[in-house]
Amino acid sequence: MSLPPNFLDELRGRLSLSQVVGRKVTWDMRKSNQGKGDWWAPCPFHHEKTASFHVDDRKGFYYCFGCQAKGDVLGFVKESENVSFMEAVEILAREAGMQMPARDPQAQKKLDRQTLLAQVMEQAVQFYRLQLKTAGGGAARAYLARRGLSEAVLDRWEIGFAPDGWQGLWDNLRGKGVAEDLIMDAGLARPSSKGRNPYDIFRNRVMFPIRDARGRAIAFGGRAMDPDDNAKYLNSPETLLFDKGRNLFNLGPARAAAGRGQPLIVAEGYMDVIALAEAGFEASVAPLGTAVTEHQLQMLWRIAPEPVMSLDGDKAGIKAAMRVIDLALPLLAPGRSLRFAIMPDGKDPDDLLRSQGAEAVQKVLDGARPMVGLIWQRAIEGRIFDSPERKAALEHELKKVTGQIQDQSLRQHYDRELRGLTWKLFSEQRQQDRGRGKRDGTGWRPGGRPSGPVQSTRVSYLATADEAAQDHMREAVILATLIVTPQLIADFDDGLLSMPCRDAEHARLRDLLLRHDPETGDLAAAVGQEALENLMRLRHVAISPCLRKPGDTDLARMTVAGEIAKLSAARGLNAEIAEAIEEIEGFADEAVTWRLGEAAQLHHLATRSQQEDTAEYDVGENGAPINRDERSALDALLAQISFSKPGT
Repeated sequence: MSLPPNFLDELRGRLSLSQVVGRKVTWDMRKSNQGKGDWWAPCPFHHEKTASFHVDDRKGFYYCFGCQAKGDVLGFVKESENVSFMEAVEILAREAGMQMPARDPQAQKKLDRQTLLAQVMEQAVQFYRLQLKTAGGGAARAYLARRGLSEAVLDRWEIGFAPDGWQGLWDNLRGKGVAEDLIMDAGLARPSSKGRNPYDIFRNRVMFPIRDARGRAIAFGGRAMDPDDNAKYLNSPETLLFDKGRNLFNLGPARAAAGRGQPLIVAEGYMDVIALAEAGFEASVAPLGTAVTEHQLQMLWRIAPEPVMSLDGDKAGIKAAMRVIDLALPLLAPGRSLRFAIMPDGKDPDDLLRSQGAEAVQKVLDGARPMVGLIWQRAIEGRIFDSPERKAALEHELKKVTGQIQDQSLRQHYDRELRGLTWKLFSEQRQQDRGRGKRDGTGWRPGGRPSGPVQSTRVSYLATADEAAQDHMREAVILATLIVTPQLIADFDDGLLSMPCRDAEHARLRDLLLRHDPETGDLAAAVGQEALENLMRLRHVAISPCLRKPGDTDLARMTVAGEIAKLSAARGLNAEIAEAIEEIEGFADEAVTWRLGEAAQLHHLATRSQQEDTAEYDVGENGAPINRDERSALDALLAQISFSKPGT
C-alpha cells in the first residue's frame, strides 16, 4: 500500500519524537536541554551506560554515537518494536488519532496527481520571476526597491510579478503542453462564466511563492499593484496541495534557523517575514491570509516551546493578539506557551527595521510579554473597580478565562499570578481612596467625621499599637512556617494574598511565596540566608511548635490556618469599630452594639488555638501553644501534689 506524503508529514508533525522515544529510555537530564528539544539517553538498541543516544526534537531525528543507529519517529518504532514500516505507521496513527488512508488504488493516483501539480507550480514560479524582469514589471520593481528589497533578495525569495492580463500565465503553460485541468487544479486559473477560456487568478500583482516544509511550491500570495484593488493581498485557493490553515510562510527555513537556536517569530505578513529574515531574524514565519489556526499553533510548538507573536502596534494588532490567546488557552501546557512582542504604535516589523534598524526590533522582542500580561490588560483596560460588585465581576471573569486551561498545574499558576495582580490593584486603589479621603493632616474626611479612633476609644486594646505588633508577629510565624514547609504554600494562596504586610520585608517574603514554583523554584535562595536567619531568630517564631518539629506538615498546616484566622478576625473587628466610630457621630442603636459584639466574639474564638471539642492545643498564659494532653497530665500531677501536702 502506498501512502500520500502529506499523510506521513502530518503524522510526523503530530507526534513528538522525544515523547515516543521516552517510553523506551531514561533521559539524562543533566545532559539534555528540554527547552531546545535536545535530549540524551543510553541507547535502547545496544547495551551501554553512557548517554550517547541523541534525539533532536526540532528536526525530528535521532542518532546514536555508539552504534550509529539513526532515523525518524517511524524508523524508531519500526526498529524498537520489530515491526514492518506499515505496522509502525498504523501504531503511530492510532496514537496521533489519525485514520489510516483507505487501502485502495486511488491513493497512488492521488500521490501522482500531487506530484504533477507541484511541477506545474514550479513552472508558474519561473514564469512570474521572468515577468518581474521585463518592461511590464517596471512598476513592481520600483515598488520593491522602495520597500528596500535588493535584486539579490528578490532572487533569494523568488519574488515575481503577475502581468496585468487575463491569460498571461494560462497561455504560457498551455504553450508548454500543460493540461488545462492541471492549471485549474493548481489554483492558477478559473473558468470563465462567459464561455471564454479560463483566466488567470493573479493579475497585476507582486508574487510571493509559498512553499511547504519539504520545499515544494504549493501556493502563491499576491500583493496588488493597483491601490484601488479590492483585495490588497490575495492567496491561492485551497487545492490538493495547499491548505492555508495547515501551512506557514517560510516554514522550512524558519524551522532550520530555530534548530540553530534562533527565536521563532510569528509576523503578520510576507513582507514582515522577509524583512525580519534579511535582518538576521531568520526563524520568522507568517500565517497565510487568515488568523492563526489551532493546527498552526501546534506546528509552531513543535518547532519551539514559546514562539514570539510579533504584532503591529495598533488596535487591529491587539485584537489579533487576543484572538490568538483565546485560541491558545485550552492548548497550553508546561513548556508550551506564547509571548507577544507588540510593535510601537502604527508600525509593523518592516517599518521599524527600515526606520530604526535591527537593534530596535531586538529590543521589542526582548520585551515580549507573557500571555498572562495581556489577559490582565484586557480584563482591566478602560474599567473602574469602585464597588464590591465590580471587583467580584473581575475575579469571576479571570477565573472563567483560566478555567479554559486544561493542564491543572499550569491553571493553578495562572490563578496565582492573576490573584496577585488583582490584590495589588485593589490594594493600590484602597491607598488612593484613603489619600483622597483626607483633606489635610487633621485626620478629618469630607463630611466632618473623624478618620481615626476618637479619644474615648484609644485606650481600647484593639485600637492601640499592640494590634499592629501582634499582626506583625503572626505574619512572621506564617511566613516562617511556609518557608520551611513550601509544599503547603498552594493551600494558603488566598490567606497570603489577604495579608497586608505593612513591613517591607514581610511583603517581599509574601510575594516570593506567592510566586514560588515548587518544581523549579529555589525558595531558600530567593529568600536569602541573612533574611531567613533574621526571621527565625524572632522569639515568637523560634518558640512556634511547628518550627521546633520540622517535617510535621499537619502541625504546620494547623499553625498557618490558625494564624491566618486570627489576622482575618482582627481585621474584621477593626473594620466594625472604624465603621461604628463614624456612626457614633450620628446615632447608635442596638444594631451597632450587636455587630460589635458579633465581631468581638469571632475575634475571641479565632485567638484560641482551636475550638474546645476538636482542640489538640491550648494557649498558655504566655501565648504559646500547649499540648492539651500534657497540660491535663500536669494539672493532675499538681492536684496530687497539693492533696499530699501536710495539713491539706
